[in-house]
Amino acid sequence: MSRRISPVIPGFGLTLGYTLVYLSLIVLIPLAAMFVHAAQLTWDQFWVIISAPRVWAALKLSFSTALYAALINGVIGTLLAWVLVRYTFPGRKIIDAMIDLPFALPTAVAGIALTALYAPNGLVGQFAADMGFKIAYTPLGITLALTFVTLPFVVRTVQPVLADIPREIEEAAACLGAKPLQVFRYILVPALLPAWLTGFALAFARGVGEYGSVIFIAGNMPMKTEILPLLIMVKLDQYDYTGATSIGVLMLVVSFVLLLLINLLQRRIEHP
Repeated sequence: MSRRISPVIPGFGLTLGYTLVYLSLIVLIPLAAMFVHAAQLTWDQFWVIISAPRVWAALKLSFSTALYAALINGVIGTLLAWVLVRYTFPGRKIIDAMIDLPFALPTAVAGIALTALYAPNGLVGQFAADMGFKIAYTPLGITLALTFVTLPFVVRTVQPVLADIPREIEEAAACLGAKPLQVFRYILVPALLPAWLTGFALAFARGVGEYGSVIFIAGNMPMKTEILPLLIMVKLDQYDYTGATSIGVLMLVVSFVLLLLINLLQRRIEHP
């Protein structure tokens, strides 16, 4: 006589149905509506919109600066997580709490603060101007703003994994003659890499779609410092809903492909 195994979560059918409905209303239906609206165009019309030099310049700027910011945070965020986990020092809890500040701070406020700081007449920007280069109103300023808003993603994904790695493993490797670089390469990297890729993907995805913290420090010059989300807003302000939808579809497809490749790489690393 077989016994029926009860589900782990009571009311699995109800909770699954609620999850699917919620996901559909919040994510799937809006995205599908965007594709349906863009499908009203012929392929030639769609290609004319997305192949415009201004669109490609904004696309290149948005994805390149998001990539640079994610890579910078991949290094800095890992170092911050290491310091917070491996060392005890005065003010550690305050620094740990400040990591989440970009989550709580409105992005527009962050953009205004960064612009005031790095503008040519700002506290830091004036020194850069004296040395012959600008920070604000350049791709460098955009990368800086994206680095600020995406830092917590890497730290908060790497930090718990690093905390779960016993120090005894590193000490045992050192006792067996492993050098610090070998300990890092053969012990820490394999354990941290999946979490690092997750944080990198989250930071990259957030950077691609970031708007509030960038529009102030970017300068918004077409073909130079105009990001793709701003170009979509320009199209909407001009009541060009078809153009805005087409650019949104392009942005969504490129983001999906890049994130899919990152997830496949992460799965390959976890299950070689």
